[in-house]
Order: sequence, then structure tokens, then C-alpha cells
Amino acid sequence: MELNWQDMIFHFLGGLGLFLFAIKFMGDGLQKAAGDRLRDILDRFTTNPIMGVLVGIFVTVLIQSSSGTTVITVGLVSAGFMTLRQAIGVIMGANIGTTVTAFIIGIDVGEYAYPIMALGAILLFFFKKNRIQNVGQILFGFAGLFIGLEMMSDGMKPLREWPAFIDMTLNMSDSPILGVIVGTIFTLIVQSSSATVGILQGLYAEGLIDLQGALPVLFGDNIGTTITAILAALGASVAARRAAATHVLFNVVGTIIFMIILGLFTSYVEWLATVLNLEPKMQIAFAHGSFNIANTLIQLPFIGVWAYVVTKLIPGEDSAIEYKPKHLDEALITQSPAIALGQARQEVVRMGEFAVQGLEETLQFLKTSDMTHANLTVQLEEAINVLDEKTTDYLVTLSKQSLSNVDSQVHHALLDSIRDIERIGDHFENLVELIHFKGNNRVRLSEQALQELENMFKLTIETVSLAVQVLDTRDEGLAKIVIDKEDQIDEMERKLRKRHIHRLNQGVCSGSAGIVFVDIASNLERIGDHAVNIAEAVLDDNY
Repeated sequence: MELNWQDMIFHFLGGLGLFLFAIKFMGDGLQKAAGDRLRDILDRFTTNPIMGVLVGIFVTVLIQSSSGTTVITVGLVSAGFMTLRQAIGVIMGANIGTTVTAFIIGIDVGEYAYPIMALGAILLFFFKKNRIQNVGQILFGFAGLFIGLEMMSDGMKPLREWPAFIDMTLNMSDSPILGVIVGTIFTLIVQSSSATVGILQGLYAEGLIDLQGALPVLFGDNIGTTITAILAALGASVAARRAAATHVLFNVVGTIIFMIILGLFTSYVEWLATVLNLEPKMQIAFAHGSFNIANTLIQLPFIGVWAYVVTKLIPGEDSAIEYKPKHLDEALITQSPAIALGQARQEVVRMGEFAVQGLEETLQFLKTSDMTHANLTVQLEEAINVLDEKTTDYLVTLSKQSLSNVDSQVHHALLDSIRDIERIGDHFENLVELIHFKGNNRVRLSEQALQELENMFKLTIETVSLAVQVLDTRDEGLAKIVIDKEDQIDEMERKLRKRHIHRLNQGVCSGSAGIVFVDIASNLERIGDHAVNIAEAVLDDNY
């Protein structure tokens, strides 16, 4: 039989591209409509494994991507927001949540897809309110999902008469392991289990594959989708790599279990299809949902075992930065405001220690160009931002209590110090961006310029470190040393500018290198200003 390969391939790839775009577009719209508070939901409500499963389901339904939920979870584990046990529950829930897409596909709304897309486009382009535009984005993506599936289905229809394809599907029915491999590899390539399940629904609906052959492919899709979490965990903390490994093991073990009982599971799906009078696409959707729910129920009691196994498989100390506040006790606000104030000061000191560490990592990035240091500065800056928000909220709540004059001064000084430390975080983020710019644009700084910047870095780090000690000890002698050192930073910055101009005039330094050099020195000088602000609060007579 002659097949028009060009039409087939173009239809299939075009439909796949539209499907992937539509599901991402719809997920983004749902996420924006929900207020983009996903990380907060994951952080706050994963108190035990069962809650973790429920949150994993909810977030995945919201963003229409189990990979997206898993990547967020891996990031939270890497950041110290979530324990490995909590993460395992969320990952299990994400597997259930992703089955919703298959049920959406199973609903026969294809004939209404074009008017739904038109309505979405009208809401997107003719209304200015964000809420209406978000609804338009959801509708546009929803319709695009079905149009993409229809294009893929049209592309695959001629395959039903192609002998080689018939032989392959028969082999998959006779050799279920081949089906698992096909499902895994295809999902690895496409990076979306929703897309591969959608394709499988189309194949099954067109009679191009039977149920015995389709179910192993479905199991393989669940293994293939774990690649996104693995990629997200590369270079992340030990705990994040363990979370990604759990995702892989969970789906592999689930596949093994259901491959053993494949005949029984096939009979169950056929029985379900008869009892509920299910269309072919819905049969796959129910099979997908049943597999993931049953797999979760089977493995949920063994979360502790999985945590132990992956800890043994991936040994090492976890270096994740713990973003969560360690010292803020809400009960102390009403019971003992003075002690609560002391606890808040400890949290601000911790913020300051993160700022010092961020500067040290930035210097190492300048010296080595090793991205490990740059990645760590990103985590540290985010940790500072989280502690800034939490500690400020804590102090604002505390301000409603009756505080002595001295405590009021301390309270005010802490709020000011938080702002200064947060700005230090912004500045070392700027410095990392400048160093990135230097590397990406092959800007070369002379050995002398690099040595000068290193000296200024070291003086700035020492000054900030002393300022944090002042915040911790309230030592006025140290505070005066910080002020003296900040004067030295100012003087050094003036000298470096003059030397830079001299090198420019001599042609030793290029114009682009000069811009980078001056901007780095300027950021360091501003960091010194923030350090002295922290120290000067202690010199207030009432502090």
C-alpha cells in the first residue's frame, strides 16, 4: 500500500506541536487564574503523606502537568522547604492528577473546538482585564488541545492499512514489554505523558491497537515522564536528586506490579467499559486513572521505605539551604513579646549570614567561573527574600503588642536591618549577572583588575560579616569598626575608578571590560553602605 508519508508526518508533528503548546498555554492560564501561589500551597499543606498526595493531585490538575508539579517539588526539596517524605507524597499525587487530562481528552467536544478557540481569542485580544484574559487563555488552550489531537488522528489514520504497523501493534500485544519500552521512549522524546496518552487514545479509538497492547504503552508513559524531574535534579542538592529517584522508582515498581497482573487489569478495564458504556478514549482514561490511583494506594504505606532506599542509593550529606524560618514562634507574640523580639533578631541574623555566604559564593564565581557557585547564590538570594517576607510579617504582627520604648527601638532597627540585608542580596544577584555577562560576552579583565576586585570583595565580605556580628551581639566597638571599614571601601572604590581610567587610556583594558569592572566595584560600594546602616542602628542610644 502506498502511503503519503509527507502528509502523515506533517499532520502528526503539527498536531503534536499544537497539542503540546495548547496544554502548556492552558496550564499557564489556570496557574495565573489561581494567583500563582503553587509553591505556597505545596509548602503549607504537605504536613503528612496523605495531604501531600492530595496537594499533588490539586496542583497537577491546576497546571495540567505532573512533570511541572514534580519539578516544583524537587525545587522545594532542594531549597529545604520540604522533606523527602513530604515530596514522595506529592509525587504520588502528581501521577493521579495528570490523569485528568486523559479524561478531558475522552470527552467528545472536538466538533466545538473551533468556536471555543474563537471565544478564547476574543477574550484574550479584546479585553484588558487580567481575569478575563486568563479565562480566554484557558479556553484557547483547551480548544487547541482537541484540534491538535484531531490533526494527529488524521495523520495516523492511514497506518491502519500499513502492514508493517499492523505487525508492530500485534507484536506489542504479544510482547507487553515492547509496549512499555515504546511508551517510555516516546514520552522521553516528547517530554509529556499527557501527549503520549492522548496519542494512545487516538490509536485505540481508531482501532490501530488493542487494549492488551495499549495498556503496557500506558505504563511506559508513566516511566518516561520522570525524565523531566531527573533533568531538574541534575546539579541540585542530594535531597532533590533523591526525590527525582523516588519518582522513577515509584513508576517503575508500579509498572512491574501491573505487568504481572496485566491479564487481570485488562479484564477489569473491559468490564468497566461494559458497565459504564465507555467510548474507547474514555476506556484509556479510566485505565490511566485506575493504574495511578491503585499504584499510589499500594505504595503509600511504604513512603518511609522509599525514603530509606533512595538515601542508600544516593548517599551523601544534604547541602540544601533551609529557607523556612527557624526561630519565629507565633505563640510567643502574645505570651512574651520581648522574647518574640529576640527570636526575630536571631532570624534577621540568619538572613545576614546568608548574605555573607552569598557574597563569598559570588567571589568564588568570579574567580573560577564555576556555575555551582552561581546556582548557590540564586538559592541564597531566594532564601533571603523568603526570610524577609516571613520575618517582616512576624514583626508587623508583633508591633500590635505593647512594647517598651527600648523594644520599640529594637523593633524599628530590625525592620531597617531586614531591608538592608535584602538589598545586599539584590546586589550580589547583580554581581552574578555581571560575571555572567563577562563570561558570555568573552569580556577579559586584566590580572591587575581581577586582583583589585578580589581585594575589594574580601574587604566588603569582612565588613558585612562584622555588621551581622554587630546585629547579633549589639557590640558598639564592632559597630565603629564597621563604619571605619565602610570608609575604606569608599576610598578603595575611588582609587579603583582612577586606576581603571588609567588602564583605559593605556589601552590595557577594553571599554566593555571597563563597564563590568566599574559596575562590580559600584555594587560592592553600595553593599558597604547597607552594612554600615545595620551597624549604625546599634549606635543609637536607645537601642
